[in-house]
Amino acid sequence: MDLIILDRDGVINQDSDAYIKSPPEWIALPGSVEAIAQLNQAGYRVVVITNQSAIARGLLDLSTLARIHQKLRRQVAEAGGLIDAVFFCPHGPKDNCACRKPKPGMFLDLQERLHLSLEGVPAVGDSLRDVQAAQAVGCRPILVKTGKGMETLHAGVGLEGVDVYNDLASVVEALLAERGEPT
Repeated sequence: MDLIILDRDGVINQDSDAYIKSPPEWIALPGSVEAIAQLNQAGYRVVVITNQSAIARGLLDLSTLARIHQKLRRQVAEAGGLIDAVFFCPHGPKDNCACRKPKPGMFLDLQERLHLSLEGVPAVGDSLRDVQAAQAVGCRPILVKTGKGMETLHAGVGLEGVDVYNDLASVVEALLAERGEPT
């Protein structure tokens, strides 16, 4: 079974500079939950790794975050898919933790829990910090243009060798095509 790592905000759901603070604010991007289901049907395990500094900022609590992730999981399940795990960093940018992307702490935690190398594992994000965290553990970083992706792309820094796609659905189409699977 293959593994893929997805950022949440801007990759699976609409991003917001005001943060996603409640389940009603979590709105899936067109085609994203179906793309996750396609991944599962092709034998991929899907893990979400996401910074959630809104917790440190006092904008939401852990139970609200759990309800947001329940909504994510429910919508993916309704499309025929499954999120195997959600890793999140609750810290703010100034907390100097090891888990907040661009640091690779959550990736290292996943690697340790699964007892496998993340070398070459696709990791999809919409920001430079997603790319940097993926690169730090040898993942195959992929940038999507949704969320902050266009802003990241226009900055053009640190993206050498990074594949760029319009959205998660186009990433999935390309990954399945690489394996010779129908999309």
